[in-house]
Amino acid sequence: MGDFSVNLPTCFVSLKITNFIPKRFMAKDFSTREENYSKWYNDIVQKAGLAENSAVRGCMVIKPYGYAIWEKMQAALDKMFKDTGHSNAYFPIFIPKSFLSKEADHVEGFAKECAVVTHYRLKADPDGKGVVVDETARLEEELIVRPTSETIIWDTYRNWIQSYRDLPILVNQWANVVRWEMRTRMFLRTAEFLWQEGHTAHATKQEAIEETERMLGVYADFAENFMAIPVLKGLKSENERFAGAVETYCIEALMQDGKALQAGTSHFLGQNFAKAFDVQFTSNEGKLEHVWATSWGVSTRLVGALIMAHSDDHGLVLPPRLAPFQVVIVPIYKNKEQYDLVCEKARQIMGSLQSKGISVKLDDRDTHKPGWKFNEYEFKGVPVRIAIGPRDVENGTVEIARRDTLEKEVYQLADIENKVDHLLNAIQDNLYTKALAFRENNTFRADTWEEFNELLDKGGFILAHWDGTGETEQKIKEETKATIRCIPLDNHQEEGKCIYSGKPSRQRVVFARAY
Repeated sequence: MGDFSVNLPTCFVSLKITNFIPKRFMAKDFSTREENYSKWYNDIVQKAGLAENSAVRGCMVIKPYGYAIWEKMQAALDKMFKDTGHSNAYFPIFIPKSFLSKEADHVEGFAKECAVVTHYRLKADPDGKGVVVDETARLEEELIVRPTSETIIWDTYRNWIQSYRDLPILVNQWANVVRWEMRTRMFLRTAEFLWQEGHTAHATKQEAIEETERMLGVYADFAENFMAIPVLKGLKSENERFAGAVETYCIEALMQDGKALQAGTSHFLGQNFAKAFDVQFTSNEGKLEHVWATSWGVSTRLVGALIMAHSDDHGLVLPPRLAPFQVVIVPIYKNKEQYDLVCEKARQIMGSLQSKGISVKLDDRDTHKPGWKFNEYEFKGVPVRIAIGPRDVENGTVEIARRDTLEKEVYQLADIENKVDHLLNAIQDNLYTKALAFRENNTFRADTWEEFNELLDKGGFILAHWDGTGETEQKIKEETKATIRCIPLDNHQEEGKCIYSGKPSRQRVVFARAY
C-alpha cells in the first residue's frame, strides 16, 4: 500500500454509486450492535474466524485469520521499535516467587492474578485413572508463570550493567503472559494473552522519562495510522498506575458502545526496580548510582479494539494496513472455458497489484458460488473486493466493492494498481475520520454531579473536574462504575470545582466506563 497522502480515487468509469447490501444470510444468529453489543462482538470474533474458546477455561485459541491480524500488528510495531533503537530478546516464562516479593507495590498489584507452579513431575495414578501430581516432586521454591517480566529482567540486568558505558539498554520482548482471569472476553480479557513488553535502563531520570514519552508516542502513532483509531494521550491517576511505577502514561480509545478501552501503556519506573534488584552502575564521574527504568506494552487486546472501533452489522471491518489481505478477487464464470479466461485475467490483475505492494487473495474455488464468497469476505472485513466475469474481460473492466461504505464502482483495468492503491488509502482515511467524528460527538463536559450521572448513561468520554484525591476517585468508581481513564497531557489548567467533593480543581480529567 502506497503513500497515505492521497485521499480519494479519481479514476471512476461510472459515478453510479449503489448501497451494496448483499442478500446474505444476515444470519439469524448474528446480533446487531443495537440488539446486543456483547453478543455482536462475540459473533464477529467467532464467525469471522478470529478466535474461539479453548478447552482451558479462560484461554482462547487464536485462529489463523485472527493471528494474521496480530502478525500485521507485530510487524508494524516491531519496525517502529527497531527504528527507535530497540532490540528484541527473550526471558524465561517462569519467575521465582521470591523475585515478586522484592518490589512491594509490584507484588501487591499482581499477587491475586498469579498462576503458581508447585511441582515438577507427574506420576501414574495408583488407581489407574491417568496421572496425578507426584507429591515427592515439590519445587524448593514455587515458580510464577509470567504475569509481566520486570522482576526477571531486572535480576538479569544486574549482570549486564556495571558502567555508564553499558547504558542505555533498550530491549523489547514478544511473549505470552498469564494473569488469572475467569471473567473473560476473547481478545479483551483472557487468562493468557500475547503481547510485547519493552524494558529499558538509563543513566539519568530525564533519559528514562524521555523514553517513556517516546514510546507512548509510538503507540499513539500506531493506533492512529495503522489501526485508524484516534486516541487520547495522558497520565493515569495514582490509583490506576501500573504496580511499581512512578508514573503510567496511556493511550485511551473510545469504542462504539461508548466504553473506553486502554490501548497501550508506558511506565516510568524511576529507580524502584533497580533498587529492589541492586542494579547499580559507575557514572562517568566515578559515582555508584542506581539505574533509571521504563517498561511499556501492548497486547492482543488491540485486535478487540480493532473490531469494536470499526465493525458494523454486516461483520468485521478492517483498516487496509492491518488486513491479512487487502484485496480479494472473485472470478465469475459458468463453464471451464469461461473459468480459464476469467482466471487468467484475474491472475494478471493480482500480479499487477502485488507489484505495487498490495496483498491480494484470488479465490478461484469451484466449491462455492460467487454470492457466497461475497458474503464471506464482507463478513471477514476484507477492505476491497474485485469481481470479474467474461463480460468484464471483454470490456476491460472490473467491479470493485469497498467494505467500509458497502459501495460498488466499475473501474477500467488500465492502471488498476494505482486506482486500487488510491482506494485503499481512501478507506484507511475514512475509517479514521469516522472514528474521530464518533469520539468528538461522544465527548462531553460535566460541571455538576447531576450532569455527570446523566451523561454517563449516554456513554462516551466525560471531561470533569476532580479534586486529585484517591478517596474521591474510589467513591466515584463505586457509585457509578466510571473510572478516570487519563489525565490528558494536552490539558490546559482550568480552575473549577470537583464534581463529587466540591473541592478546588485545576484541571479536567477524562472519565468513562471502560473495558
